[in-house]
Amino acid sequence: MRVTMIGAGYVGLVSGACFADFGHVVTCVDKDPAKIAALEKGHIPIFEPGLADIVASNVQAGRLFFATELTEAVRSADVVFIAVGTPSRRGDGHADLTYVHQAAREIAAAIEGYTVIVTKSTVPVGTGDAVEAIIREVRPDADFAVVSNPEFLREGAAIADFKRPDRIVVGTEDERAGEVMRALYRPLYLNQSPLIITNRRTAELIKYAANAFLATKITFINEIADLCERVGANVQEVARGIGLDNRIGPKFLHAGPGYGGSCFPKDTLALVKIAQDADSPVRIVETVSAVNEVRKRAMGRKVIAACGGDVAGKTVAVLGLTFKPNTDDMREAPSIAIIRTLQDAGATVRAYDPEGVEQAKTVLDGVIYAENVYAAIDGADALVIITEWDAFRALDLDRVKQLLREPVVVDLRNIYPPQDLLGRGFTYVSVGRPQALYED
Repeated sequence: MRVTMIGAGYVGLVSGACFADFGHVVTCVDKDPAKIAALEKGHIPIFEPGLADIVASNVQAGRLFFATELTEAVRSADVVFIAVGTPSRRGDGHADLTYVHQAAREIAAAIEGYTVIVTKSTVPVGTGDAVEAIIREVRPDADFAVVSNPEFLREGAAIADFKRPDRIVVGTEDERAGEVMRALYRPLYLNQSPLIITNRRTAELIKYAANAFLATKITFINEIADLCERVGANVQEVARGIGLDNRIGPKFLHAGPGYGGSCFPKDTLALVKIAQDADSPVRIVETVSAVNEVRKRAMGRKVIAACGGDVAGKTVAVLGLTFKPNTDDMREAPSIAIIRTLQDAGATVRAYDPEGVEQAKTVLDGVIYAENVYAAIDGADALVIITEWDAFRALDLDRVKQLLREPVVVDLRNIYPPQDLLGRGFTYVSVGRPQALYED
């Protein structure tokens, strides 16, 4: 099949490359000429494990192409995906659909013959109706169907998620479009990936509901972690104890500094606004969003408390800046609020991240960026682990203690057994694991 992907950002590029890897012929279109020029030279604008290899192999095989102009790519396509950004709209938190509507108008002007137009971007309920109305207005004669096909890609594991998905959700009432989508995803037949076909509005809501539920699990265990610290319980054991219940499950029950990224903060806020507009408020999700924002700065205060209540004039080493490992994405990363809290209290922050430094420079001021882990730690008054990159999981603790001016470690991801650090004479603070549990 011939597929055109409008938008060569994270979702568009990963999806386009994977469809090409299935054997489809894919053109990724983006208005940013620098991005397209870089892709044509084999330079990937985002960090995603395995993506560069898939892009290169499919370009070489003649199945993956890049363009800045969509007319020709859309004209020859069986399926056109809209995978443009839907950021939170300034002022009210609603998803900004400017790029989606613009793409719909440009697609409408270019389509020839029966074309399935798919919203891959995360969009509010009813967006498919709006896209269809725009195309009907521009091209009353066009033969097309609009389908919702939300993505469920985890940054850092997107290739595996696309090729071995938990489920494929397709929202359409058009039988012909449903057959086209089945054919598009037929390469996943052997994996027996569940294909859920529902109406368009249901598919649009599934994406928001899924992200809101996962955000709720994260926020729930974070609040339980705070309670554990007060009552002398261990949040990791609590999480294991409840996660073994099949009705709850163990995933997303890892206490930490709060969620970030391009999806959860934006999508929970958008769902709140959708529900308010429908006069059906989602109070739980409202609370989740509010609690998560407060938590990030609270983690900064936790670091200050570990340093004796005062970090003025002190240097704090930060390991991990991105919102999660295996990505360079800094959007809504907890590190931003934590670092700003430390800076507001007078601390100098020296940071290291394996992939996120260049993106961090665009959102953080006054941070000193180190070339490696130990350069960040050298001479610091405290060490804070914010993102659980694998490279931070087996530090030379004796060397760390020697390099630190004061042996203070704040582990906001609980990646170390407390005994390992307390036994070496560190002041060690983690999340939801009271130090008294591990002291003699």
